[in-house]
Amino acid sequence: MMLFFIVIVFRVFKLQYVEGDKYRQLSLEKTVKNDTIFANRGNVYAADGNLLATSMSKFTIRMDVLAVNSEVFEKNIRALSESLSGLLGKSTNYYQQKLREAKKRKNRYLLIARNVGYNDYVKMKNFPIFKLGVYRGGFIAEHKTVRVHPIGKIAERTIGYDNHRGGAGIEGAFAEYMQGENGWRLKQRIAKGQWKPINDVNEKEPIDGSDVITTIDVNIQDITHHALLRQLERFEADHGCAVVMEVETGEIKAISNLGRTSKGKYYEKRNYAVWESHEPGSTFKLASLMVALEDKVADTSDVVDCEKGKIFINNRKVEDSKRGGYGKISLARVFEVSSNVGIVKTIQKYYDKNPNKFTDKIKSFGLDQLTGVKIMGEGKPYIPNPSEKSWHPISLEWMAWGYGVSLTPLQTLAFYNAVANDGKLVKPFFVKELRVGGKVEKSFTTEVLKDKIASQTTLDKVRKVMENVVKKGTASNVYSPNFSMAGKTGTAKKYIPKHKDENGETIYGHYSNKKYVASFAGFFPAKKPKYSCIVVVHSPKKEKGYYGATVAAPVFKEIAQKIYTSNPIDNQLVSDKIEYASLDKNYQNYYRKLRKYKTIMPKVLGMSGMDAIALLENMGLNVKFSGMGKVTEQSINNGVKVKKGATVYLKLS
Repeated sequence: MMLFFIVIVFRVFKLQYVEGDKYRQLSLEKTVKNDTIFANRGNVYAADGNLLATSMSKFTIRMDVLAVNSEVFEKNIRALSESLSGLLGKSTNYYQQKLREAKKRKNRYLLIARNVGYNDYVKMKNFPIFKLGVYRGGFIAEHKTVRVHPIGKIAERTIGYDNHRGGAGIEGAFAEYMQGENGWRLKQRIAKGQWKPINDVNEKEPIDGSDVITTIDVNIQDITHHALLRQLERFEADHGCAVVMEVETGEIKAISNLGRTSKGKYYEKRNYAVWESHEPGSTFKLASLMVALEDKVADTSDVVDCEKGKIFINNRKVEDSKRGGYGKISLARVFEVSSNVGIVKTIQKYYDKNPNKFTDKIKSFGLDQLTGVKIMGEGKPYIPNPSEKSWHPISLEWMAWGYGVSLTPLQTLAFYNAVANDGKLVKPFFVKELRVGGKVEKSFTTEVLKDKIASQTTLDKVRKVMENVVKKGTASNVYSPNFSMAGKTGTAKKYIPKHKDENGETIYGHYSNKKYVASFAGFFPAKKPKYSCIVVVHSPKKEKGYYGATVAAPVFKEIAQKIYTSNPIDNQLVSDKIEYASLDKNYQNYYRKLRKYKTIMPKVLGMSGMDAIALLENMGLNVKFSGMGKVTEQSINNGVKVKKGATVYLKLS
């Protein structure tokens, strides 16, 4: 017995003093842990301050019923059940029964509610019993953050994410700035392998990440998204994208990327504008025309024989969309009506013996370079090189009308934007600032990639013919006398790579006669452009239409028209001085009267809607209107005395 007692004493001594620290640490690791509290990611804002993405706090509320004194429990269970019923919706009896059952079963981790918002969490924290805290009230709150987009699915792919799926869009590109610094909280292991917080407060509070201020304009984004969506639905297209960029700065004001589900619905499937490199078709003719003009081998006034709309080059057919062709027309007209034969014959005539001269000039426009946009996954442009093994005797001619080359919509837009910007090639960008606590941490400004891609003479000529494309060319269907636009339509057959069909038979690579890419790229207003825009629609249903003028150009027009209406552009092309000289004189007369009297209703009939609204609002009047265009009716007659704050109703033509 004595020997046995000595062994026990020795063992106790060894466990307590020799190996004590080891086992105490093991005990702590099994019963207490540091639980990470993830920092809130920075918010993503639109340029005007609208919230695009934010982290919302969500709480799971549980209760340690055994922590509550039985007397306190019985005295307050009714009041707690009523409070829970009022907030969560179920009956008071339901919660009373649930709490009593938990007390009976000695439940220390009873689930009360999931995904509770912060405001409701604060309310619940002050409910009867719960307000006594963790130890006496049994109140357990587990916090998590959820990423939400307040404007819904609009621009979802561009806003992006940074989680288990990887990093995409703005969230992925600026993850290091937005993620912040995590905190932690001590938790103790309780029955059934569950953990509950030890203290009411965190041991280390998380530090939130930086906010990102984007260039996106919510109004323009909304216009762009819905204009594209309507057209995709109408033509049952596979997918499409539309981008609006500010000409001078390169700021992306709107970007929409919509793909079709198996059920025919559309959502932000991929960032097609940034990622998808494809053959642009006729929108590339702008580059071909500029090469000839820059080298001074041709001019817009030169006559080109388009013959009967069909020619063969090395046994490959080049054909115009107009049956019978255009005959002999000017090079400017070749571009306006998008004659494939005309542009191919022009480029072949001057560059067939020296294709390097053509491709080098194309590259000088920046078309072989990535835009360098911060969003990950930009598609690589491809401009063929005559020294490559893949160069074919028809490669030059096919390049002339947009085949054999590959560009993303954003790369094409950057080129068109440079033409609108008097030759200055600027880098497109999505983010203006990073802010911490409201203070600017880092700013992003316009980055010029090339000061001048072409001479001013060339730029002036191509801008004029682009304007004529809308006035009297392939896009005349979208012409409007109320606002000016300039651009180029594009229609390209889709190349179908080698694959096996459903029967297992090999189908070799070919250009489809059923699937097309319809596009329109341009800018507005035509004279002093404020915005550039591109619309690309893939695989519209052929039976409903597939030309760029039919499918893509109307989206461009709707975007331009609504931007004009909701965001008046000072330099829009409206010939008020010539056509409405008398109205301008009346305006000046009434303006002089207003400066003297400030209370007399002017005559705004016949004035443009934007001018009339600006005039009346400057008088302090509230203006409500319907329609667009010129004023045809005004609710208060001219000459009538009006009070500041009065409401005037205008009807526009």
